[in-house]
Amino acid sequence: MNENLQFLQAFIKNPMKVGAIAPSSPELAAEMLQGIFPDDHNIVLELGVGTGAITKFLRDAIPSRDSYLGIEIDGDMVKTLNIKFPDMNIIQGNAAECYSIHQELGLGKVRYLVCCLPFVSLPKEVSDSVLAEITKFMDEGCELRIFQYAHGYFLPPAIKLREFLKNRYGKSRRSPLVLKNVPPAFTLTWSTI
Repeated sequence: MNENLQFLQAFIKNPMKVGAIAPSSPELAAEMLQGIFPDDHNIVLELGVGTGAITKFLRDAIPSRDSYLGIEIDGDMVKTLNIKFPDMNIIQGNAAECYSIHQELGLGKVRYLVCCLPFVSLPKEVSDSVLAEITKFMDEGCELRIFQYAHGYFLPPAIKLREFLKNRYGKSRRSPLVLKNVPPAFTLTWSTI
């Protein structure tokens, strides 16, 4: 099935979980992955893999299967992802349990956390649970990268999320606006390394 069509179907099925109408563009993926160099001891964790729009570019950056873990909640997408990316660790799971999932798999330390979850549209209790899990990785020394759409960047939920992350991890590094994405977006990076 076409990636855009599968993404749109997932959005229609559950817009609060998907949070966008189209997968991330190659330009947004490039910005999200800039400076990410995982290895078996310092892996990348991707939350909200979706159709694999970011994952397909991550595949080129990872030296082995054990240097990547992707967690996606949608079982249909995970089936498709495992066919598209048989050489990558992509599992069905809840991002609110990502720390224990990572621990159970016995992979290396999470050095890079690429989060594609739609925090602004998620229920507060879900966002809070995911952020609590992210904190466990950040406390161990990690780099967190998210993106926010330009049209929602100045809305109260987006501002509140950035303020929360700033209070926890310090000032973020914001990318230039990625215009070649639907909709245009910024990437934001916090580091505790």
